[in-house]
Amino acid sequence: MYVLKDRVFNVKWRTDFDKACVVVNFERRGWQKWKESDHDDWNIWWASVYSTKQVFSSDSHIRLSDHQLINHFPNHYEITRKDLMVKNMKRYRKEMNREGRDVSVLDFVPTTFVLPGDYALFAEEYRKQPNSTWILKPSARAQGKGIFLINKLSQVRKWYATQWPGAIKVNSSDAYVVSKYIQNPLLVGGKKFDLRLYVCVRSYRPLLAYKSSLCFARFCNFKYTEDEDDLDNAFVHLTNVAVQKHSESYNENHGSKWPLESLKFYLKTNYGLEKTNKLMQDIDSIIVHTLKACQAVMINDRHCFELYGYDIIVDDTLKPWLIEVNASPSLSATTHADRLLKFQLINDTLKCVAPKQWHKQQQGHHGGGHKSSSSSSSSGGVPNFISGGVSPLQETGSFTLLYDEVSKQQERLRLRREMEKSESDRPRWSTWGSSASVASGQRDRESSSSSSYTRRRAFSARRG
Repeated sequence: MYVLKDRVFNVKWRTDFDKACVVVNFERRGWQKWKESDHDDWNIWWASVYSTKQVFSSDSHIRLSDHQLINHFPNHYEITRKDLMVKNMKRYRKEMNREGRDVSVLDFVPTTFVLPGDYALFAEEYRKQPNSTWILKPSARAQGKGIFLINKLSQVRKWYATQWPGAIKVNSSDAYVVSKYIQNPLLVGGKKFDLRLYVCVRSYRPLLAYKSSLCFARFCNFKYTEDEDDLDNAFVHLTNVAVQKHSESYNENHGSKWPLESLKFYLKTNYGLEKTNKLMQDIDSIIVHTLKACQAVMINDRHCFELYGYDIIVDDTLKPWLIEVNASPSLSATTHADRLLKFQLINDTLKCVAPKQWHKQQQGHHGGGHKSSSSSSSSGGVPNFISGGVSPLQETGSFTLLYDEVSKQQERLRLRREMEKSESDRPRWSTWGSSASVASGQRDRESSSSSSYTRRRAFSARRG
């Protein structure tokens, strides 16, 4: 049971998802459900990506007011579309390289090409490693749909000709990415797994992100093998629950999942505390760098927040690799434990984006309006993290602060000022010493000249 003490009855909510974990969390806060007759009179909308697109469309007549929140950024797809993520990561690497920063920290994305545009580059790379396995994925789909593995270039040629027969221009939604398959995954009990992590972003500029401890490992139901005959066996290679739940070996009690703490215990036992902690730090680094890679292109609307589902795979050297980032991670529950996890996840997400200060500000204020109407002038509204009106929370339920760009900038500024002060307080020994040396050298030269003159006079007198 999750008892919420501060009940606010004036906030209106709406959602496109009939998911208990969303609806119950709104209802338990005492918030009012939005009705069709309310039109644009709502405060928080847990929307689909389609609805978000409509809200921020140039043809839309909706203007979000100071007391409205929606759960997607206008162009959230910059990080969640696989082809755009590849593009943004490449640009980010170039920027870091120009600045002289260590780009090796970005080596967490397998070699990837976007098809059909990069087909020639992919073919060239494949010929360098003719025995390698590659995985192809649709750029804009999820839940394991449309994914398959190949280990022969002829397989790609045949598929390519079927997918884009004589195409001159391909719709971006039809694009695929082809990535080097991680053939040495870390196995537990002989089975492949990946990690699902949840990240809540409240702002991109400045970047403000939280990471949830409600992470888990998703296992395949069949033991891993590189046998070519099993290359098309999704139960061996794809960890997606949407795929694995159709296996006869699927366990409905635990859903082929481990809580992160169970996995960490296994890793500490078999690999030690230091390596396990290093893995967790590397995963945090992956999350932060992928967010930074999209920071420059993301439309940062302060009415928006985002709950991302990160999928990470770990190889047998305990190196983490980014698989993908999901804009609408599944809120469906397959087990009782899963149901509790999803409920707490949404509860804690709402704590991050609509803290108590906002609840109090919301009283008596609802919704936005059309662009033709004036916006609300109330002093309440969305907490403005950008201007520092509300300080980022260090911990919110299962979420802890992962990255706060404002604090990072302030810390760098503080250190720079301390260094400058230290320099200004330092005695000018070098200048004083230089002057003293000049004067001393002058006296030495004068003394040496006088002694020479005396010696020459004495020598001349003896000769005379």
